[in-house]
Amino acid sequence: MDGYTPPFHMTDKMTCLIAEISEQVGRIAVLQEGTISPHLRKGNRIRTIHSSLAIEHNSLSLEQVTAILDGKRVLGNPNEIKEVQNAYEAYEMMLSLDPSSVKDLLKAHKLMMQGLVPENGRFRSKGVGVFDGKNLVHMAPPAEFVSEHIHHLFEWYQSSELHPLVKSAIFHYEFEFIHPFADGNGRMGRMWHSLLLGKWKDLFFWLPIEELIQSRQKEYYDALGAADKEADSAGFVELMLEIIRDSLKEITVVGRTTDQDSDQVTDQDKPPIERLAAALGDDTLSAAELMARLGLSHKPTFRKNYLTPALEQQVIERTIPDKPNSKNQKYRKRQ
Repeated sequence: MDGYTPPFHMTDKMTCLIAEISEQVGRIAVLQEGTISPHLRKGNRIRTIHSSLAIEHNSLSLEQVTAILDGKRVLGNPNEIKEVQNAYEAYEMMLSLDPSSVKDLLKAHKLMMQGLVPENGRFRSKGVGVFDGKNLVHMAPPAEFVSEHIHHLFEWYQSSELHPLVKSAIFHYEFEFIHPFADGNGRMGRMWHSLLLGKWKDLFFWLPIEELIQSRQKEYYDALGAADKEADSAGFVELMLEIIRDSLKEITVVGRTTDQDSDQVTDQDKPPIERLAAALGDDTLSAAELMARLGLSHKPTFRKNYLTPALEQQVIERTIPDKPNSKNQKYRKRQ
């Protein structure tokens, strides 16, 4: 496998998305003046962990994940709580990891899956398939070739002259194709993708890309499957670039963080439900009007992180409760 090159072709769409993302990264760098509020970092990290685990069918809500990481007791499946605690420790270690080190990959997997699977921190020893219900959608390479495949993938990444935005997405796909671990491949692949991007531009260490992946979860898995069938990861790369672009759009509303105000809690640092309640005030607003006040443009993110939790916790109520999907639906604070 000397000179290994993943099957892939560059497209005009990728070139346009790279230009758009690079422009957004530059704009955010100016707005942030090189710093990101500690509150915002923690909030984004929590959203990242919640979304990445939700993709793997962890049922804990964003509020429960926040409470666990604040050291509060939460009623829930002990394994799901352990997944949250492990993921937080793994992501906290991310800044010190070397993305070109297979040893560091194994160290991160050990932390991510400690107490969850026997083979934590080790490549799988058996064959593995990915199933959709009872249907086999992907048969991973035999276990005896996993170490070789991963080492070649890491070597390819270091020598490739492709743009980091493109080659990190290719890495993500190839990692999932190899499926190097008995469990935890999805969360490790997404984390390593963020690590590779973070080594290119720091802000990617704190960007909750996983949240947008979760909102487009079917597209994500469909793109992985299509890449398998076509032996070309171009479609998956395009999807990941779209997700990164949309994630960056979400944080362009964060505003400046300077030395003078970095320790103050701004509206952007508050939990989503508090932000929604503050934006609503004493008014009665539609979902579109609320999104505009919050500076949000992505409906699935708004509904999942803001609207639905606020309704469930009875912070707000519908003006037409018997017709939740009415086009005339509006929201107000509960009295």
